[in-house]
Amino acid sequence: MKPNWFEEWFDSPYYHLLYCNRSAEEAESFIKKLTQKLDLRKGAKVLDVACGKGRHSRTLASLGYDVTGIDLSANSIAFAKNFENAHLKFEVFDMRKTYAAQKFDYVFNLFSSFGYFEEEVDDVNAMKAFGASLKSGGTLVMDYINCEWAVKMMKPREIVQRDEIQFHIQKRIEKGFILKSIDFLDKNEDHHYEERLKVINLNKFEKMLHDARFELKQTFGDYDLSEFSRGSSPRLIMVAKKQ
Repeated sequence: MKPNWFEEWFDSPYYHLLYCNRSAEEAESFIKKLTQKLDLRKGAKVLDVACGKGRHSRTLASLGYDVTGIDLSANSIAFAKNFENAHLKFEVFDMRKTYAAQKFDYVFNLFSSFGYFEEEVDDVNAMKAFGASLKSGGTLVMDYINCEWAVKMMKPREIVQRDEIQFHIQKRIEKGFILKSIDFLDKNEDHHYEERLKVINLNKFEKMLHDARFELKQTFGDYDLSEFSRGSSPRLIMVAKKQ
């Protein structure tokens, strides 16, 4: 059976090549501001869901938190494991399942690491799994693209050069998803990948959170934690409490 697009693409070296410009400094700055804003106590247990190669997890651990990062990509987790220590560990795991019931003070789901799934039941299961992993009164932090802004700013076509590879990217809205088609030639072989990110606005997230027994407490619109604006904020960062 053909793997899901996210299993294939996120585990590919081309994914990391295309997005190699993602700033570790920006991620570190965001995490520091976020933990200060939320007043995380030292030693708090944090689950970083869909952690990728662990850039956010590593910063959290360096700030004194007990961090577990999980991701479906075996290659990303293999890389992240190079940084494991007594307060930082990584594991291949599916976000639609409960990792460890009522173990964590915080669950972080960052950098639009949600909304991949075709079936809405998978989104529901992932949200329920976030809640199940949290202790009573625990906090969920979700960082998603602000879809209203993204659709308005979307470039239908662009070309990105990385080393010797030229990525040809097309974007469109299709069946409730922002669909990104990625085509390129490498070593005389054509490659094609897709990314699909569900269009989920703040109202829809509020309902999903409520149904999963969360109460939305705060929203921010960028990595400087500015006030959220539906029309102009690039991010939708939500802080919700488990009820």
